[in-house]
Amino acid sequence: MAVQPSLYVDADACPVKDEAAKVAARHGLIVTFVSNGGLRPSRDAMVRHVVVPQGADAADDWIVENARANDIAVTADVPLAARLVEKGVHVLGPTGRPFTPETIGMAVAMRDLKQHLRETGEIKGYNPGFSPRDRSAFLSALDQTARRALVLAKP
Repeated sequence: MAVQPSLYVDADACPVKDEAAKVAARHGLIVTFVSNGGLRPSRDAMVRHVVVPQGADAADDWIVENARANDIAVTADVPLAARLVEKGVHVLGPTGRPFTPETIGMAVAMRDLKQHLRETGEIKGYNPGFSPRDRSAFLSALDQTARRALVLAKP
Protein backbone atom coordinates (compact mmCIF):
# COMPACT_ATOMS: atom_id res chain seq x y z
CA MET A 1 0.00 0.00 0.00
CA ALA A 2 1.36 3.41 -0.97
CA VAL A 3 1.90 6.13 1.60
CA GLN A 4 0.18 9.52 1.31
CA PRO A 5 2.82 12.18 0.58
CA SER A 6 3.52 14.91 3.13
CA LEU A 7 4.63 18.49 2.56
CA TYR A 8 7.61 19.87 4.50
CA VAL A 9 8.37 23.59 4.55
CA ASP A 10 11.74 25.03 5.58
CA ALA A 11 9.82 27.80 7.28
CA ASP A 12 12.20 30.29 8.89
CA ALA A 13 12.49 32.65 5.93
CA CYS A 14 9.85 31.16 3.65
CA PRO A 15 7.64 33.78 1.93
CA VAL A 16 5.02 31.24 0.79
CA LYS A 17 3.90 29.54 4.01
CA ASP A 18 0.24 30.53 3.57
CA GLU A 19 0.25 29.38 -0.06
CA ALA A 20 1.82 26.05 0.89
CA ALA A 21 -0.85 25.48 3.55
CA LYS A 22 -3.66 26.31 1.09
CA VAL A 23 -2.38 23.92 -1.58
CA ALA A 24 -1.80 21.19 1.02
CA ALA A 25 -5.38 21.61 2.31
CA ARG A 26 -6.77 21.43 -1.23
CA HIS A 27 -5.01 18.09 -1.79
CA GLY A 28 -5.50 16.66 1.71
CA LEU A 29 -1.78 16.69 2.54
CA ILE A 30 -0.33 17.11 5.99
CA VAL A 31 2.00 20.12 5.96
CA THR A 32 4.83 20.45 8.45
CA PHE A 33 6.47 23.82 9.00
CA VAL A 34 9.95 23.36 10.43
CA SER A 35 11.64 26.36 12.05
CA ASN A 36 13.80 27.64 14.89
CA GLY A 37 10.70 29.25 16.40
CA GLY A 38 8.51 32.29 16.03
CA LEU A 39 5.71 30.72 13.97
CA ARG A 40 2.11 31.08 15.06
CA PRO A 41 0.52 27.65 15.66
CA SER A 42 -2.40 26.62 13.48
CA ARG A 43 -5.72 25.22 14.66
CA ASP A 44 -5.84 23.06 11.52
CA ALA A 45 -5.19 19.39 12.32
CA MET A 46 -3.47 19.00 8.94
CA VAL A 47 -0.84 21.65 9.83
CA ARG A 48 2.06 20.72 12.10
CA HIS A 49 4.75 23.00 13.50
CA VAL A 50 8.10 21.57 14.51
CA VAL A 51 10.45 23.84 16.40
CA VAL A 52 14.06 22.70 16.28
CA PRO A 53 16.93 23.93 18.44
CA GLN A 54 18.90 26.95 17.26
CA GLY A 55 21.68 25.84 14.98
CA ALA A 56 22.91 26.27 11.45
CA ASP A 57 21.37 23.10 10.01
CA ALA A 58 18.94 21.90 12.68
CA ALA A 59 15.81 22.48 10.57
CA ASP A 60 17.51 21.03 7.48
CA ASP A 61 18.59 17.92 9.38
CA TRP A 62 15.09 17.40 10.81
CA ILE A 63 13.48 17.65 7.37
CA VAL A 64 16.01 15.24 5.82
CA GLU A 65 15.52 12.74 8.64
CA ASN A 66 11.73 12.79 8.34
CA ALA A 67 11.03 13.22 4.61
CA ARG A 68 10.48 10.11 2.50
CA ALA A 69 10.63 9.49 -1.23
CA ASN A 70 7.62 11.08 -2.98
CA ASP A 71 7.11 13.64 -0.19
CA ILE A 72 7.26 17.32 -1.16
CA ALA A 73 9.54 19.98 0.31
CA VAL A 74 9.72 23.74 -0.07
CA THR A 75 13.08 25.42 0.52
CA ALA A 76 15.34 28.09 -0.91
CA ASP A 77 18.32 26.31 0.67
CA VAL A 78 20.21 24.62 -2.19
CA PRO A 79 22.30 22.24 -0.02
CA LEU A 80 19.09 21.09 1.71
CA ALA A 81 17.42 20.68 -1.68
CA ALA A 82 20.35 18.51 -2.83
CA ARG A 83 20.02 16.25 0.22
CA LEU A 84 16.28 15.88 -0.36
CA VAL A 85 16.52 15.25 -4.11
CA GLU A 86 18.94 12.44 -3.29
CA LYS A 87 16.18 10.85 -1.15
CA GLY A 88 13.60 11.07 -3.96
CA VAL A 89 11.70 14.04 -2.48
CA HIS A 90 9.97 16.50 -4.84
CA VAL A 91 11.64 19.84 -4.01
CA LEU A 92 10.49 23.34 -4.96
CA GLY A 93 11.97 26.73 -4.25
CA PRO A 94 9.60 29.50 -3.07
CA THR A 95 9.49 30.88 -6.62
CA GLY A 96 8.22 27.53 -7.92
CA ARG A 97 11.61 26.51 -9.27
CA PRO A 98 11.91 22.72 -9.10
CA PHE A 99 15.09 21.08 -7.88
CA THR A 100 15.37 17.75 -9.69
CA PRO A 101 18.07 15.11 -10.20
CA GLU A 102 18.73 16.79 -13.56
CA THR A 103 19.01 20.36 -12.22
CA ILE A 104 20.43 20.05 -8.71
CA GLY A 105 24.07 19.77 -9.78
CA MET A 106 23.93 23.10 -11.62
CA ALA A 107 22.02 24.73 -8.75
CA VAL A 108 24.73 23.65 -6.28
CA ALA A 109 27.50 24.84 -8.62
CA MET A 110 25.83 28.25 -9.11
CA ARG A 111 25.29 28.64 -5.37
CA ASP A 112 28.94 27.86 -4.69
CA LEU A 113 30.12 30.24 -7.42
CA LYS A 114 27.93 33.09 -6.15
CA GLN A 115 29.09 32.49 -2.59
CA HIS A 116 32.72 32.67 -3.75
CA LEU A 117 32.05 35.89 -5.72
CA ARG A 118 30.35 37.48 -2.69
CA GLU A 119 33.24 36.48 -0.42
CA THR A 120 35.78 38.01 -2.82
CA GLY A 121 33.72 41.18 -3.24
CA GLU A 122 33.08 40.61 -6.95
CA ILE A 123 29.32 40.80 -6.43
CA LYS A 124 27.03 42.12 -3.74
CA GLY A 125 24.92 39.72 -1.70
CA TYR A 126 21.53 41.01 -2.77
CA ASN A 127 18.75 38.62 -3.66
CA PRO A 128 16.04 39.76 -6.04
CA GLY A 129 12.77 40.79 -4.42
CA PHE A 130 9.90 38.34 -4.15
CA SER A 131 7.20 39.33 -6.65
CA PRO A 132 3.53 38.51 -7.20
CA ARG A 133 4.68 36.62 -10.30
CA ASP A 134 6.94 34.45 -8.09
CA ARG A 135 4.01 33.75 -5.75
CA SER A 136 1.79 32.75 -8.66
CA ALA A 137 4.49 30.51 -10.18
CA PHE A 138 4.95 28.84 -6.79
CA LEU A 139 1.23 28.13 -6.40
CA SER A 140 1.05 26.58 -9.86
CA ALA A 141 4.22 24.51 -9.39
CA LEU A 142 3.17 23.25 -5.95
CA ASP A 143 -0.29 22.30 -7.21
CA GLN A 144 1.25 20.33 -10.11
CA THR A 145 3.80 18.69 -7.80
CA ALA A 146 1.11 17.68 -5.29
CA ARG A 147 -0.98 16.14 -8.07
CA ARG A 148 2.04 14.20 -9.38
CA ALA A 149 2.97 12.96 -5.89
CA LEU A 150 -0.60 11.82 -5.22
CA VAL A 151 -0.72 9.90 -8.51
CA LEU A 152 2.59 8.23 -7.69
CA ALA A 153 1.27 7.30 -4.23
CA LYS A 154 -1.69 5.34 -5.63
CA PRO A 155 -1.26 1.55 -5.45
